[in-house]
Amino acid sequence: MEPCDLLIHSAAQVVTCAGPPGPRRGAALRELGIINDGAVAIRGATIVAVGPSAELRRRFHPAYEISARGRAVCPGLVDCHTHIVYAGDRVAEFEQRCAGATYQEIMAAGGGILRTMRLTRAAATAELVAATLPRLKQMLHLGTTTAEVKTGYGLERDAELRQLAAIALLSAAQPVELVPTFLPAHAVPPEFAGRADAYIDVVVNEMLPLARDWYRASSFTARGVPLFVDVFCERGAFDVAQSRRVLAAARGLGLPLKAHVDEFVELGGLAMALELGATSVDHLDVTSPAAFTALAASPTIAVLLPLVSLNLGLTHFAAARQMIDAGVAVALSTDANPGSAPSLSLPLTMAIACRYLRMLPAEALLATTVNAAHAIGLGGRVGAIMPGMQADLLVLAEADYRWLMYELGGMPVERVIKRGRVVVGKEA
Repeated sequence: MEPCDLLIHSAAQVVTCAGPPGPRRGAALRELGIINDGAVAIRGATIVAVGPSAELRRRFHPAYEISARGRAVCPGLVDCHTHIVYAGDRVAEFEQRCAGATYQEIMAAGGGILRTMRLTRAAATAELVAATLPRLKQMLHLGTTTAEVKTGYGLERDAELRQLAAIALLSAAQPVELVPTFLPAHAVPPEFAGRADAYIDVVVNEMLPLARDWYRASSFTARGVPLFVDVFCERGAFDVAQSRRVLAAARGLGLPLKAHVDEFVELGGLAMALELGATSVDHLDVTSPAAFTALAASPTIAVLLPLVSLNLGLTHFAAARQMIDAGVAVALSTDANPGSAPSLSLPLTMAIACRYLRMLPAEALLATTVNAAHAIGLGGRVGAIMPGMQADLLVLAEADYRWLMYELGGMPVERVIKRGRVVVGKEA
């Protein structure tokens, strides 16, 4: 018998999400590779075998084993768009929205992103880390094992770099694997009011080179984790020309690209981001169907964020069904942030996507595993249960993976395994 460190066996379902390399599209976005009465063998931080329980129990002699009888096992979830490093909250603005104020009205009055900016600028790196650790703990208990984390609440050089430093410290301090994204062009800071082009000059000429230098000296580089650069291309934030300057400069520095586009107004940022080769384009709530063909023909992932529409009380959601049917590679994420999406739950995100975006449960799971991993440059490393991949797995509380989407607001995860180690649940 072969030795292994951990054998998870007797699972009602092992939902492997296995498939060929690359993001899933069309009919492939429904192929989960489920093994009934399945098992997973892990050596160190790596999956070494997946198959029927009887076969793997004959083949392997584990140092430790977990019986998942009556439980489903699936890949750890990947949250590919979050803004969780910040200070303070926006609870008062939530009440304003309940009374009828819009997101844009609150932002125009100095609230929204700018309120969080003021609080985050005043916070030391250690304070940002302390504020964020409980959020990551909650995400982990809800099944998130890998998360992208953006800056964007500093909006000036030192505060943005403090956010990057906080992300690095958080990555080393707890189990959720983090991927950093630099988002200095999240909003126009008050000292540049009416002078957005001048702020973009600072972003392009000063902040991006400093972020690139920070990244080269960071542990992320050694571990092969990318640093993305993002921009908020939206009315009231940055127009297409300004957004292009940011992304083109980042590409010139060798950094991969993301873009917030078409959240409220379709400005043309999607075509610009595709032209520049963005890894993902995020939001797409008002993207017209005429753009789906070009998006489907590109390698770019469409990251949809339905909790934003739900939280803002909107009745319009991104056209996920039409995108998938057109061949677009769709991912889902929470957009976890203190204003437009105060939720850390990917299960709730999937539940809303199934109900309001007309996604099937299998599509929602693959959108938060395989495709989400590709949206942050970790495709082929996390997001599926396959030999050679990182051992990030969930043991669910039920026998059917669809409980992740079926139950609203529950705690569907019994155990979380990160890099082959139980980090939530028994033996954690």
